[in-house]
Amino acid sequence: MSITFSAAVILLLLVLFLGSGAWIFSGLMLVGASAMYFVLDFSAARIGTIATKVISSSAISWELAAIPIFMWMGDIIFRTDISQRLFRGLAPMVARIPGGLLHTNVFGCTVFAAISGSSTATTATVGKITIPELQARGYDLRLAAGSLAGAGSFGLLIPPSIAMIVYGVLAEVSIAKLFAGGLLPGLMMAALYAGYIALVSLLHPERAPRYEGKVDARAIARGFVELLPIMLLMFVVLGSIYSGIATPSEAAAVGVFGAIVITIVTGQFTLKLMRDSLAATIRVSAMILMLIAASSFLSAAIAFLQLPNQITQTISSLDLSPYGVLLILAGLYIVLGMFLDGTSMTVMTVPIAVPLIVQAGFDPLWFGIYLVIMIEMSALTPPVGLNLFVLQGLTQRSLGETVRATMPFFLLLCLGTVILAVFPQIVLWLPSLL
Repeated sequence: MSITFSAAVILLLLVLFLGSGAWIFSGLMLVGASAMYFVLDFSAARIGTIATKVISSSAISWELAAIPIFMWMGDIIFRTDISQRLFRGLAPMVARIPGGLLHTNVFGCTVFAAISGSSTATTATVGKITIPELQARGYDLRLAAGSLAGAGSFGLLIPPSIAMIVYGVLAEVSIAKLFAGGLLPGLMMAALYAGYIALVSLLHPERAPRYEGKVDARAIARGFVELLPIMLLMFVVLGSIYSGIATPSEAAAVGVFGAIVITIVTGQFTLKLMRDSLAATIRVSAMILMLIAASSFLSAAIAFLQLPNQITQTISSLDLSPYGVLLILAGLYIVLGMFLDGTSMTVMTVPIAVPLIVQAGFDPLWFGIYLVIMIEMSALTPPVGLNLFVLQGLTQRSLGETVRATMPFFLLLCLGTVILAVFPQIVLWLPSLL
């Protein structure tokens, strides 16, 4: 069976089922089952047996336990006043930097991402405090919105990251090493964003008024006190993983305990908060785990079609350079990001993309971070950029204005991927120490 025919069948089925408005879970299952039945001539009984085995084996992976637990930790924090504490704590520390309080978006998202794991939650939580404050102080809304949308994507890059857990399970890469690999690139992207904000503020001072509040040692000390709960939670969760004391799933459980302690100490613990956070976690986690199960079944169908091997051999015969392969994948992910969320992109492409990357000579651990940045881009690309929708709700501006505001930060993400491709040790150095 030719690669052209196999790929055309899979693509046609994806367009047919997903384009019809079907749930992505059911669409992926139908594509896999249809490919097995019509192309491979498998019997319905055999397809059912394969589906049962594949879905059950993918659903019982211990590594996947980290997803709902980390999401519960982040949702508990989301329902507290941590975002207000972040703003109050960071404000005196960044006030004298060119760009002033605009940096609370970048550094606030960087910090909150370390306990959230979700890009959308990071953007919404930090933005609901910073956007009104920045508007009231006369900051340029376009620059404020763009910096928030870009930095909000750190929820995927700064560990712990739900996207990294999904990739690690599908690509069989150490999740702890992925977490370590995302730390320096996350800080690098934060530095690029902060540098851009500072440069624009120096060139156009009217877009970032000087901070009029008092900044002295006492104000900075109060800021550290405000940040103390969230910094302690970060230290406990990430420290237990990097030191080898706990697996990511175990560290997530410790993180939930720490989040509950924070709500008790700060006087915000209620049974309603726990009930609502748990209900929200169950809904989102079920969606993600169903996508992973359906993706595993589709991957099995693709493997029976021998599509990954055929695509790998075909691209190898083109004699492309490793960077040429990366460029093709980057274009593919940017296009997919216009229509799919990050989890769907990951589960649909990893079975084919990882063999290509290994064949091109790249480390699959490095590619995991590259893929996460590609997913970050998808959060900023219309018409399905989730961060754009969150930002629209916060600013009450049109989608066109929101896209224009985020474009410089989208380009900075592109620059970040180029830097990581040229200097892969930015990703690989920290994991090599574990």
